[in-house]
Amino acid sequence: MAANNRRMSGKKGAQIGSGGQRRRGLEGKGPTPPAEMRKGHKKNRIATAKAKQVQRRPVARGRGGKGTSEMVVGRNPVVEALREGVPASTLYVQQFIDNDERVREALQLVAERGGINLMEAPRPELDRMTNGLNHQGLVLQVPPYEYAHPEDLAEAAYDDGEDPLIVALDGVTDPRNLGAVVRSVSAFGGHGVVVPERRAAGMTAGAWKTSAGTAARTPVARATNLTRALEAYKKAGIVVVGLAADGEREIGDLEALGGPVVIVVGSEGKGLSRLVGETCDFRVRIPMPGGAESLNAGVAAGIVLYEAARRRG
Repeated sequence: MAANNRRMSGKKGAQIGSGGQRRRGLEGKGPTPPAEMRKGHKKNRIATAKAKQVQRRPVARGRGGKGTSEMVVGRNPVVEALREGVPASTLYVQQFIDNDERVREALQLVAERGGINLMEAPRPELDRMTNGLNHQGLVLQVPPYEYAHPEDLAEAAYDDGEDPLIVALDGVTDPRNLGAVVRSVSAFGGHGVVVPERRAAGMTAGAWKTSAGTAARTPVARATNLTRALEAYKKAGIVVVGLAADGEREIGDLEALGGPVVIVVGSEGKGLSRLVGETCDFRVRIPMPGGAESLNAGVAAGIVLYEAARRRG
C-alpha cells in the first residue's frame, strides 16, 4: 500500500477537462488555400515580391526630372496660352496698363481657372524679367514641366491591362511638332511620348498650346540616352519600330504594330540617327504616292498611330 501511495504521490491532482481542444485539434482545417497564399510556396514568394515591387514603384511623374520655368510674353500669346490651358503659376500685369479687351480676357481667364497668382509690377521690373522683350504689359510664368521616366509609360500601360503604344522622338527640335505628336498619341490611345534630354524639343508653352490640352493627360518622358531607353524597351519585350523613308517594309505590312510597340520618329530631313536606326527591330516606311520626300514628325506619327490603333481595335 505504501508503494502504491508512492506511485500516486507523483501524480497530479484532479484535472479539468480539455474542453474538446484535443478533439478539435484532430479535425480538418478546411480546404487547402491557393498556392499564392501558402507561405514558403514558390508562387507565394513570387506574389510577395511583386507586391513589394508595386509598393516601391515611384510616382509616374517626376522620375524623368524637371524642365525649366518659362515666360510667355505679350498680350496675344498670354491670352492664347490661358485659353489652351497651359500650366501657369503667375500672371504679371504692368501697373497703369491700358485695359483693353485682351487684358480683360486674361484677367477673366485667370479668375476662372484659379490657382494662378496675379501680381502687379512696374514696367522696369517686367523689362528686367523678360530681358527687354516687348511684353505689352502681360507676362505669364509657366512652371517647370515634370517629366516621366521611360519605364513609367510601359508600366502604366501594363497596369491597365494594355499593350504599350509609345512614340519616341529622335532629333525633333520644334516644340510644335512635339505638341502635335502628344495630341496624336492621345487621340489614338497611346501611352506617352519619349524625348531625349539633349538637343530635342521639350514641353514648353508652345508644345502645350499645340497639344490642345491633351498634354494634361498624356505623359512625356525624358531619356538621358534615347538608344539605351530603346534597348531597355526591347529587353522588356516591346518591339521598336523606326520610321525611315528607305525602310524595308511598309507600315501596312507590319503585324508588330498590333502588339506592344515603340514607334520612333526622326526629324524631318535628317530622319533617324545612325545608332537609333540600328537599335530598331524594324525600319518601316509610309507609302506616299504623291511623291513627297518626307513628312513632319506630327503627321508621320499620326499615320502610324492610326495603323496601330486599327490593328488593336
